[in-house]
Amino acid sequence: MKREYLIKKWLDNNLSTEEQKAFEQLEDYNDLIQMDTALKGFKAPYFSADQTYQNIKPKLNISSEKTNQWLKPLLRIAAILAIGFSVYYYTTTLDTQIDTSIAQQTTIELPDASAVNLNANSTLTFNKSNWSNNREVNLNGEAFFKVAKGQKFDVITTQGIVSVLGTQFNVNQRKNYFEVICYEGLVAVTHKNNTVKLKPGHTFRIIDGKLLANEKENTTQPSWLRGESRFNGIPLKYVISELKNQYNIDITTDNIDTSRLFNGSFTHKNLDLALQSVTIPLNLGYSKSGKSIVLKRE
Repeated sequence: MKREYLIKKWLDNNLSTEEQKAFEQLEDYNDLIQMDTALKGFKAPYFSADQTYQNIKPKLNISSEKTNQWLKPLLRIAAILAIGFSVYYYTTTLDTQIDTSIAQQTTIELPDASAVNLNANSTLTFNKSNWSNNREVNLNGEAFFKVAKGQKFDVITTQGIVSVLGTQFNVNQRKNYFEVICYEGLVAVTHKNNTVKLKPGHTFRIIDGKLLANEKENTTQPSWLRGESRFNGIPLKYVISELKNQYNIDITTDNIDTSRLFNGSFTHKNLDLALQSVTIPLNLGYSKSGKSIVLKRE
């Protein structure tokens, strides 16, 4: 079905079930829904051509009859232009936001053909209309970036800013956890007014406010793109947090020391195997009831 046809019927609230499915498959479906939501909250200011005319009439040194012939239509045109400009400005400054849920990953192509792989339970936000002047994204969660060469590209998180020109890197920003790994090119990481430059294979990691040793990464891309999460000396509580991101489960850790460091990995495709990969090296056990997991000491 043609895009224009589907959008017209959507605006008329007249989509059939089949047409609704086709409409939801449009490339700019999320943008259309976001714009529609924003416009519903937009209300043009009250404007009365007659009232405005009466207000300025005493200041005009022309006859009333001639004034009515040209001034009122002109005021109406001015009002329409003002409202149109307001709507245009409001809609073109809207951000595009992509969210992933638990156990979901997605790939995003940015306006300059840069590619972003967004990991589970993450959010990426950027502005399409201003992209040529400002290559900037906001990230909450984890993403792997392949940035097209060009002007500076910034990834903004609550814990720091990652700046590059054209390169490949991974950013993981969760609660009290901030990690940047450079896979290609040169990456500048700014954290609390301090900037560190990373060469390929180098890592910048802040956990619970502490800067950890820079470790060498020998792979060409993050392990989560291959369906597993890998850790090297990471506190158990963050391993458990990532388990929750990849599986729709609740994990209880009463009487477990979650500050213990974990070295290893777990798969994203088999929950029992993932749990065993985490618990066995730490001499822990677990019991499972539906989506509830209880970790216990052996």
